[in-house]
Amino acid sequence: MLLPGRLRQTTLGDLLGTLHRARANGTLELVEDRGRTHRVHLSRGLVVAVEHDGAGASLAEMLRRSSAVDDEVIRRSLLRALASQRLHGEVLVHEFHLSPAIVDDAVRRQLETRLAAIERIADARVVFRVTVRPPRGALLDAPLEPRSFLSGRRRARERPTPSQPPARPEPDMHATAWRVLGVAPGADAGEIRRAFRSRVRESHPDLFPSATPEEKRQLEARFAEVAAAYRALVA
Repeated sequence: MLLPGRLRQTTLGDLLGTLHRARANGTLELVEDRGRTHRVHLSRGLVVAVEHDGAGASLAEMLRRSSAVDDEVIRRSLLRALASQRLHGEVLVHEFHLSPAIVDDAVRRQLETRLAAIERIADARVVFRVTVRPPRGALLDAPLEPRSFLSGRRRARERPTPSQPPARPEPDMHATAWRVLGVAPGADAGEIRRAFRSRVRESHPDLFPSATPEEKRQLEARFAEVAAAYRALVA
């Protein structure tokens, strides 16, 4: 199975179609020149998880959009999930007795929203890895159906080839990550985790339900930066 080396040579729809036909197991990575990495995890060619390195809708936001859960329950459950290092959906089901079907629907809509955001990326380096583990909460037992991640996707023949962007210098990701989390280079894993949790409490948009749209955009950007810094140091 051969994949193009750059996204500008193909489309997300073509990549997912190729991996689906090959019943591939592994992770499709799209690495932008500015350092952001997006991942689509697949099992037997079906999408089980999507990681968008940027401001994307959280599970809490998907639930708010559907008016399935009130803001107070979302706030309390999110704080409890952060404190216990458990998945937000797991806490909602087991401690706040929310229907698993509601959580499952929100998770699937969240993955589709992330795929749509990745599809808007003009160019990135394309890598397929078989050694990357899916994140916690991946839909291993009930992946997205092909119609959810293939139907309506653009194909290479349907779009003009964008011009190649100018080369950018590779950023020093670790130096940036230390600065974002506010820890000294060489800090141990425990210190990094504590700093990450502290920054999450300061920047997670779901913890500020009264924020204005502009403030929420700023919080989303800050939270994405904090999450990327944490991944860079613990990967």
